[in-house]
Amino acid sequence: MTMQASPALAARVDWDGRELRLHGVDGEIELWLDGVFYARLAGQDGAARLALPCAPNGRTRVNLELRRGAACSAAVALESGRAGLGRAAAALPLAPLENDEYVDIAACAAGLAGEAAIVVPVYNAPQAVRACLDSVLAHTRGAARLIVIDDASPDPAVAPLLQDYAGRRGVSVLRNEQNLGFTGTANRGIAAAGRADVVLLNADTEVAPHWLCGLRRAAWSHAAIASATAVSDNAGAFSVPELEQENPLPQDWSFAQAALALWQQAGTAYPRLPTGNGFCLYLKRAALDAVGVLDAEAFPQGYGEENDWCQRAAAAGWQHVIAGNVLVRHARSQSFGHERRRALGEAGMAVLRRRWPHYESEVGASLFSPRRRVLDWRVRRLYAEAPPLPRLLCWEDAEVGATNHSAWRAGFGGGGIWLQGPQGVQETFGSENLAAAAARADQAAAFARLLQRWAIARISGALPAHLAAVAAALNIAGDGWRVANPFGDGA
Repeated sequence: MTMQASPALAARVDWDGRELRLHGVDGEIELWLDGVFYARLAGQDGAARLALPCAPNGRTRVNLELRRGAACSAAVALESGRAGLGRAAAALPLAPLENDEYVDIAACAAGLAGEAAIVVPVYNAPQAVRACLDSVLAHTRGAARLIVIDDASPDPAVAPLLQDYAGRRGVSVLRNEQNLGFTGTANRGIAAAGRADVVLLNADTEVAPHWLCGLRRAAWSHAAIASATAVSDNAGAFSVPELEQENPLPQDWSFAQAALALWQQAGTAYPRLPTGNGFCLYLKRAALDAVGVLDAEAFPQGYGEENDWCQRAAAAGWQHVIAGNVLVRHARSQSFGHERRRALGEAGMAVLRRRWPHYESEVGASLFSPRRRVLDWRVRRLYAEAPPLPRLLCWEDAEVGATNHSAWRAGFGGGGIWLQGPQGVQETFGSENLAAAAARADQAAAFARLLQRWAIARISGALPAHLAAVAAALNIAGDGWRVANPFGDGA
């Protein structure tokens, strides 16, 4: 089945259930889904095509419009897995994606419980450093320690500032006697981390709740993943929703609200790409063992060192993912300034081109993969809506009480664990039978999927012990157990 479009846009539109084909296209044309920009296509020989393996809104159907300038087609509906165009209806609320990925807590128990060392190289910019460290201390949960390394900063305010943190539990403050550059300093932190996984975090960033938990889940969602990179308002190819741009937050939104929106709804269909970005980069220790550390000789000041490391890892069979549900604020150029950063970037890229001739083309292709397009589209749509509230899961008859949370409810029944949430969410997971060990294992796996799928922030009520253990493993606090802040009070 086909439908005629506006002649100014396309002569005909075909949909086979997974791919959209436009005929009679002259020049560029924009695709809007549910009233939100999705992609820009350029016609070749009068035709254009776009793969949509699953609906970006997580539903079975999504509305499509074609636009160019002031011209706009009538909206039609695309139904996943079903050929032909249907009649458009009201846009549906976002739901989890069909291809979302979840960490297997039974298979990855050691990785989830293992320590992560957060390495923050510092060079000048004391105000940015304080904001970064304060955010890490406030919002980190689970097994972690913080390694801060002053790379011989000439700014006299840096040393006394870092001394304020030196006595904190779980915090190590080191100082290079002479300037090693970003890469040498990062390598010193990787060595100081011992056997822990490592997060390289720029000193001009700020993190939000769930940041480390989200990176850890992404990195451990598959054995072949070497690194996971957060997304940002201002981190080049890792900026959302618009690539290579500084993205302002929605008007009247706080950074915490924006980070929560992505945590809940950006999805965990982690896009693959050939590289990570060192502004906030989780590195698994097994990958470091296999590949080695960063190349400080070729990239002494950074700007290419993580890309080179990721290419070496990819050549050895490892993968790199974007943790699209982890938003980290990034100021950029606090240590060097824009001109110095540009020069360093050009020098680093020259080395990358010599070593990895296909690097740029591979990165370019990955930036417009279906998963990456979906991620950016979901962030655009989220930013057009109201800011969210954290999700509270009330187990069975637990009281909601006075709370600034969005209330969800779950319990045993209907042949498994049932879930009810706002906007008509109703799902059932796993088995109800508590008698057998196999049933408990099935329930634990199902409950882990539920908690990740719906980004539950906290649990109220008396959970069975095996389900409480699942929540604790995922760093979700509840009545009767706490999730430790490694630098101070628990949650």
